Amino acid sequence: MLAIFGEPCDENVIRSRPATAPCPKSSGRWVLVATILASSMAFIDGTVVNVALPALQANLNATIVDVQWVIEAYSLLLAALLLVGGSLGDHYGRRRVFLAGVALFAVASAWCGLAANIGQLIVARAAQGLGAALLVPGSLAIISSSFPVNERGRAIGTWSGFSAITTAIGPVMGGWLIEHVSWRAVFFINVPIALLVILISLRSVPESSDKESAGLDWLGAIVGALGLGALVYGLIESSRLGFDDRSVLVALVAAAVLLGLFLMIETRVSNPMLPLALFRSRTFTGANLLTFLLYGALGGTLFFLPLNLIQVQHYSATAAGAVFLPFVLIIFLLSRWAGGLVESYGPKIPLIVGPLIAALGFALFMLPGANAGYWQNFFPAVVVLGTGMAVSVAPLTTTVMNSITENR
Repeated sequence: MLAIFGEPCDENVIRSRPATAPCPKSSGRWVLVATILASSMAFIDGTVVNVALPALQANLNATIVDVQWVIEAYSLLLAALLLVGGSLGDHYGRRRVFLAGVALFAVASAWCGLAANIGQLIVARAAQGLGAALLVPGSLAIISSSFPVNERGRAIGTWSGFSAITTAIGPVMGGWLIEHVSWRAVFFINVPIALLVILISLRSVPESSDKESAGLDWLGAIVGALGLGALVYGLIESSRLGFDDRSVLVALVAAAVLLGLFLMIETRVSNPMLPLALFRSRTFTGANLLTFLLYGALGGTLFFLPLNLIQVQHYSATAAGAVFLPFVLIIFLLSRWAGGLVESYGPKIPLIVGPLIAALGFALFMLPGANAGYWQNFFPAVVVLGTGMAVSVAPLTTTVMNSITENR
């Protein structure tokens, strides 16, 4: 679900790149089909699993902490290695790395579907996250290299629109599969889609690379990923073991050391993964802090709400998956209007009003008790939250982009 909002600057950077392997219009359509299908798999699997959590708990005898790991194993690997995936594509061939990501994602999806216990599922989800980290940046990079500048905006818009639609439909489709087939079908369905993407890509997607692109800060990427992993482990396991548990304390201390080392590395390397100089800008720092808080709250809502709807409100999996459809529709309808607010009033007012509306939406989710009706209790919260996020997202992205120089 978070992927719907197009977090930060990738698309803007992609739009400005020269086309290195432009293809004819007939092939260009197939390039879009392949990249949309592949990205949709990754985006859907970031959200559809939330609807499957109650079924996972029951079928695999999992605790709430276990199912947290099912979510975080995927998100952590995807977030930590996204830049690595993009750099690998530049150096070793975008189609090659993209296809490697799709193949890994397919194998990991099959492994998820076959998982005999929660431990296997968590490891398989981590492998899915690694595959997604290769294919998602590859999708945009392939579009960039395949379309000339005058066609690229429309191509990226098509990719964004269809990816958002499939991401929105994903939880509903997943809920139906869980209800009528099995939670395992949510993962198995990725396999034929991935095979189709591979066939289309081998036939119609041109290879491209950028050997002269700046090398990636590998040391920073590895240390940063380890630090984030240790932090996530400590925070999640503290709810089960307590903060005084030795393993939790070791993880949190290791996280502090590794993340401190990461910051030291970033001040010394010539091409840092995270240029710390950017944070000298109060605007950039404030916008990123607001993004962190908004998306952190949204992520928590998307984790706990399906559990509440299915286990407390007794919704079917399909109904639980459909609850957030109005949210997605509002984002889709109001995003362009919200962008106009920035042009008319600047980003400051929308970035005050939008988060306040979103906060009201989050607060409304606290009101429903057991057996609460959707239209009276959940629908207003979904609408208010969607409105708040719609007002916030475009100004946030614009603020971040305007606060940095072009070469960043």
